Amino acid sequence: MTASTLIATFFGVGRFRPAPGTWGSAAALPIIWIALWLGEMGGLTVFFAAALGAGWWATARYLAATGKRDPGEVVIDEVAGQALTYLVAAPFVNVFSLDVFAAGFVLFRLFDIVKVWPASWADRTLPGATGVMVDDIIAGVYAGLVLILIGWLL
Repeated sequence: MTASTLIATFFGVGRFRPAPGTWGSAAALPIIWIALWLGEMGGLTVFFAAALGAGWWATARYLAATGKRDPGEVVIDEVAGQALTYLVAAPFVNVFSLDVFAAGFVLFRLFDIVKVWPASWADRTLPGATGVMVDDIIAGVYAGLVLILIGWLL
């Protein structure tokens, strides 16, 4: 397995069935928790940046090698989007609360599946790795904002 395949599939998690995107998001959760615990916002920022940068590179290479447009086994986009959910929300809500942490997972999966505009536009329109990654980044922002709103309401 090439380095780009390992990264794009998040070390093979993207091959889990059913619902590889959910598996990818779930596999990111322990790393997100550790990054927050060890380095707070800085640790999570580093993890997100690594997932985004390496994910973009790996996804572009994987798409070129396979000829696929947005294969289900590529889940590094979910990893980056899931991390961004907590990166957006952490300054405003206690993401170490298990309820909040679980809600962040559910909200990200919801926004990733539903693809509220402009995520739907990005998914349909943007080419290659950009299209694969950007819709999940948008979903992560939406999920983080709703997590903040829920935190304020409760």
